[in-house]
Amino acid sequence: MSGNTGPAEVEPMPGYLDLITRASSVMLGAWRDCGRCGLELSKRTLLDNAYITWTEIALFIFCAFLCTQVRRALTESLFQPLAQWCRLLPKDAAKMPESAWKLGFYTMSWSYSTYLLFFSSYSFFHDPPSVFYNWKSGMSVPADIAIAYLIQGSFYGHSIYATIYMDAWRKDSAVMVVHHIITLALISFSYAFRYHNVGILVLFLHDINDIQLEFTKLNIYLKNRGGGYHLLNDILSNSGSVSFSITWFWFRLYWFPLKVLYATCVSSLQSGPNIPFYFFFNALLLALLLMNIYWFLFIVIFVVKVLKVKEVNDVREYEDEEESKATKGRHMEPRSANNDDDDDDDDAGHHNSTRRKHVQNGVTKEKHL
Repeated sequence: MSGNTGPAEVEPMPGYLDLITRASSVMLGAWRDCGRCGLELSKRTLLDNAYITWTEIALFIFCAFLCTQVRRALTESLFQPLAQWCRLLPKDAAKMPESAWKLGFYTMSWSYSTYLLFFSSYSFFHDPPSVFYNWKSGMSVPADIAIAYLIQGSFYGHSIYATIYMDAWRKDSAVMVVHHIITLALISFSYAFRYHNVGILVLFLHDINDIQLEFTKLNIYLKNRGGGYHLLNDILSNSGSVSFSITWFWFRLYWFPLKVLYATCVSSLQSGPNIPFYFFFNALLLALLLMNIYWFLFIVIFVVKVLKVKEVNDVREYEDEEESKATKGRHMEPRSANNDDDDDDDDAGHHNSTRRKHVQNGVTKEKHL
């Protein structure tokens, strides 16, 4: 099939209503035209259009194994000793290596995808329909994009194992496993069917939130290190949480559907009417969008809690801790930093002696910058 070079002018980004109406119309029309769709056609399409070698599969497995070994080595030689040196709380010391590892990886991967989209010849971000210009089955994958795919694919292959066997289990860990499987399927599928241009755009729009999430969590752990309260880390965790909440909506719930889904649902059939696995590819992307919406509900809960208690914690991580606090609350009334002024009427001397201390969750801690 000959590729379409695309229009000379950049198509303006649609709105939500335009996305819903045009995407549903195009997909419904494609479904009606697919009279021969079925298992037999899917098998033939898979054999005719999937281009991935056993060498590439072996390289992926090796790099996924390498990721696991590198993380284990860094945890034992750097992250755990650092947590001990900082004298983190036991529950925070157990989770700090995971966040440090992910922060390093996502910073590297997002920086690389940013370079590809904004400092090279690719115009996929500014002109999303261009991801399908000149597409043809079995086309070669540029080396710089192939490197990004190898890095990301091996990391998510490692992450499936790590979420189950290495990371602290959280109340959304099962969803995380599903997320990693879908992401790995998208990476593998888009590479084999040469939708790699779309893949780079998807990775760019998602990795930035993981950087902010792990940065915020690290500062949550560090603000209570050494049994004290550290104001700088508290400020950084609050700033990170605000930035994380804003960019999650902007990147994953605004740009992702309006740039990526519009391109894959509508522009793809305009550039190549016979692109393989159109419905399956878009179903994976829609599943990813639904998970983004699901996690956004966690963010809303998180923001509400911060506004109520004036303290940043990860709502996914501290479910057990909150249950224990509720039990303790029957025996002891919790204090807050705002109650310090009420102590003036009871004991002025005690107030003066705790002026340089911070009260958090009913516990008085030394206050540091």
